[in-house]
Amino acid sequence: MHLGKAIRLERIINRNTRRAIIVPMDHGTTVGPLPGIVNMRAAVQAVVEGGANAVLMHKGVPRCCHRTQGQDVGLIVHLSASTSLSPLPNAKILVCSVEEAIRLGADAVSLHVNLGDESEARMLEDFGRVTESAQSWGMPVLAMIYARGPKVANEYDPATVAHCARVGVELGADVVKVPYTGDPDSFCRVTEACCVPVVIAGGPKLDSTRDFLLMVRDSLRAGGAGLSVGRNIFQHKRPDLLTRALSRVVHENADVDEAMELLKGTE
Repeated sequence: MHLGKAIRLERIINRNTRRAIIVPMDHGTTVGPLPGIVNMRAAVQAVVEGGANAVLMHKGVPRCCHRTQGQDVGLIVHLSASTSLSPLPNAKILVCSVEEAIRLGADAVSLHVNLGDESEARMLEDFGRVTESAQSWGMPVLAMIYARGPKVANEYDPATVAHCARVGVELGADVVKVPYTGDPDSFCRVTEACCVPVVIAGGPKLDSTRDFLLMVRDSLRAGGAGLSVGRNIFQHKRPDLLTRALSRVVHENADVDEAMELLKGTE
């Protein structure tokens, strides 16, 4: 592996556990300033205090949340976007380049591809161009791959999710983000077919923090490498404590009951 890429990967993935807690905060472009990410500096500070490995955001946001003190955190700059106001919200288009992300101090870049969408061909073309550029610069790529389109009956179907993850691997991603399939046995089908780390998405905010921690634990048991979750973390009453609980589960293999002890009084 390119030495620069190896060094940057260690800034978003724990070098000892080979797992990661990534907190995406790119939702403002898609759906607007959600509760939890109105004040970006405070949002970042909370998850950093809890032990997040990296945060993920669009190119204009690092200037709003760069901190000049405290613990460091990896930065992933998201390259693609769409908005919920569009008639084609699943059609992601590149709005940033690898080179621009490097100038912003990014440790990795990410992009979003929706397989099955009418614009799939263009998104895959963009994916190929990004991984080519990233490889030349030694920049890690996190690919968020989902199945969303008229031919997709169930985006959580294990075979469909495995297909998504494999597309990420085959087109050059260094980390793949996909939905969790619902149980460890089926998620094994996803991780077994990937030679790069697979992290799970969080989706809409869950009602139960315990269920969220159980999902993370089960994904790890199935060979997952952690999580890339936004709303279920930054919209929690205490995102700092939730991130700390996640760190216990992800990096210390703690039991869910033990992790929940850190969250007493926050439910």
